[in-house]
Amino acid sequence: MDEPLNHEGPAEGVQLSLLSGFVAKQRVADPHSGVVLARELPVAHVVIDSPLPHLDRVFDYSVPLELDAQAQPGVRVRVKFSGQDLNGFLVARAAESESERLVPLTRVYSPVQVLTPAVLQAAHKVAARYCGTVADVLRVAVPPRVASLEKVYLKKAAELVEAQAAGEAPAAAGPPAKPGYPLFADYQNAEEFLTRLAMGESPKAVLGSLAGFGPHSWQRQLAQIVAYCAQSGRGAIVVVPDLRDLELLEQAFAEVLAEGSFVKLTADDGPNLRYANFLRVLAGDVRIVIGTRSAAYAPVTNLGLVVCWDDGDELHIERRAPYQHSRDVLLLRSEVEDTAVLMAGHSRSSESQRLVATGWAQEIVASRPAVRKATARVISTSDSFEQERDPAAALARLPHRAWAAAKDALKFGPVLVQVARTGYAPGLACQRCREVARCRHCTGPLMQSRAPGSTLTMVTCKWCGTAETAFSCPTCGFNLLRAISVGALRTAEELGRAFPSVPVISSSGENIKTTVPDRAAIVVATIGAEPVAPHGYSAALLLDGDSMLRRESLRAGEETLRRWLNAAALVRPAQEGGVVVVTAEESVEVAALVRWDPAGHAEREFALRHELGLPPAMRLASLTGSEADVAAFVAALDLPQAVRTIGPAPLAFGAPGAGGAAGGAAGAAGTAADQAPDYRTILLFPYSMAGSVTAAMRSLKAANAARRVGSPVQVRCDGLDVL
Repeated sequence: MDEPLNHEGPAEGVQLSLLSGFVAKQRVADPHSGVVLARELPVAHVVIDSPLPHLDRVFDYSVPLELDAQAQPGVRVRVKFSGQDLNGFLVARAAESESERLVPLTRVYSPVQVLTPAVLQAAHKVAARYCGTVADVLRVAVPPRVASLEKVYLKKAAELVEAQAAGEAPAAAGPPAKPGYPLFADYQNAEEFLTRLAMGESPKAVLGSLAGFGPHSWQRQLAQIVAYCAQSGRGAIVVVPDLRDLELLEQAFAEVLAEGSFVKLTADDGPNLRYANFLRVLAGDVRIVIGTRSAAYAPVTNLGLVVCWDDGDELHIERRAPYQHSRDVLLLRSEVEDTAVLMAGHSRSSESQRLVATGWAQEIVASRPAVRKATARVISTSDSFEQERDPAAALARLPHRAWAAAKDALKFGPVLVQVARTGYAPGLACQRCREVARCRHCTGPLMQSRAPGSTLTMVTCKWCGTAETAFSCPTCGFNLLRAISVGALRTAEELGRAFPSVPVISSSGENIKTTVPDRAAIVVATIGAEPVAPHGYSAALLLDGDSMLRRESLRAGEETLRRWLNAAALVRPAQEGGVVVVTAEESVEVAALVRWDPAGHAEREFALRHELGLPPAMRLASLTGSEADVAAFVAALDLPQAVRTIGPAPLAFGAPGAGGAAGGAAGAAGTAADQAPDYRTILLFPYSMAGSVTAAMRSLKAANAARRVGSPVQVRCDGLDVL
């Protein structure tokens, strides 16, 4: 039976020194510098904050006597390295070093031990799995320092020590959590999972939640699960993809858990509040943490449960190297600290399905009668019945069936309209020959935009922002444009004209709303920006499904179904009149939505991936750089035959991970022809040899960086946008 992750051991021999003691003579003074050293354990192992791969190891420094008390494992330090002052973390103390001459520590910023052993161990595992550096991971795991807050923290810690010395017991943390009436009466395996969790065990499960609003919403379900974990005296971490979900989750936790029993960790709270909450968790005052990506590293005392909501969302991927996914970070932490694991969502990702298929996790799903009772009626405009009634439905963006459903539903509450793109008309083409319209300066795609509060529109380039005032098609010479895709703003404008007496609410771009009132309104929202109606939407129209399904991505179908289910979960049940209309062509994803069967779709998808040898049945690594450097990198790896190699192949300008004109920067710097495109090679390898392959890539990256061989090659593991 396969493990859910390839849990690699220490990739570098130097990591073993963190766990082994040094029995040797004590040195009282450094004969070279004359610095008086600490009498016990005068050697400090330091991880330097540097992105260079060849510096991804532990360096030894001597500990001056005056810094002996403060220089404890986990503190931030300042050190000299190659004539530069660099920051780092002291990770261990030792009696002796293999180096005869050591440079003393320059400074200990604070005696607060912000890096715990469990988080450090998890950081090593994350770096090994994603072929990154430990310093890059720690930069995400430990928030920036706020000195004034550390002074308050140290003062409270000293007062606590004095109280304990005087025999005074610390104040109680508050009343125990009361989960209340269970919200999983119709869910298979739920009772067993909750019972084991409350007894202090560490079960693993994948949850398929049904509702996105009301008393049985996923937020309340997660709050109740965490309450069961709290009954065993253990802590929990819950990670969600975005701030909208975090705000809703915070409200549910406040209703279920005791006041002050949990904190929120997110960079959007600002450095002061974020660091204050981090220190509360570090001190053990709070053992329940909710947050976005970085919350996965929270130093929770006695961690008993890790939860990831909607792990298929790309927002769970860290935007900085080594591009780790929250799901994998939590799984690695569960291995380090032996915790329970819950992957939850309205849909099920193929990665979560792998956990179920290998038997590592059990599924918690509602029975079919419960599904029919709790979900809305789903109508597909592509089925034979609807096609007979309206043959033109396949050509219309808003078929008559969808328009009629919205008109009827507006009598009872708000109607949600989900669109794929933000903006006004994000894609334009020639009116005559249908050739995609491109910028004359950088060849970027043209779009039509409208300033807020204005009725005037203008055509600009998506990449360089240059306005196009005299378009002429290079293929046929025609000078008129047509929209090939419609954004949220234009959709809201058209629906406003179709329903003149109904207010239209837009939730997209920078104007994302968390909730909307329970009154008649048309809510036009982009993917992931759908606000919640307190009593649910009376109907939902899912537009642009065909364009989402036709994306050039291995995950197009899985991702489209996830987006549909997230929107459909916000609609009232069918017995209360809730209706969902999906306008895409007939497909397995549409069928899965109509049946509300995300587990069945995930099982089918994973079986196909396993048969074809594609992720997540296999591990994936992408190597990006110049053609010669990528070819040399692959040749130097000396990969076994079981590793499939695809490429190198040139990347299109603007493609994810591409150089040259990636992101449209080429338009401002020069023409695309002046820059050579990057090349990419893809490696597919089984989990059984993932440890050796990733260790070889990390080692080669470090060796090339140290010898300055060629240009750097970007190594990225399990990137969702690669295939």
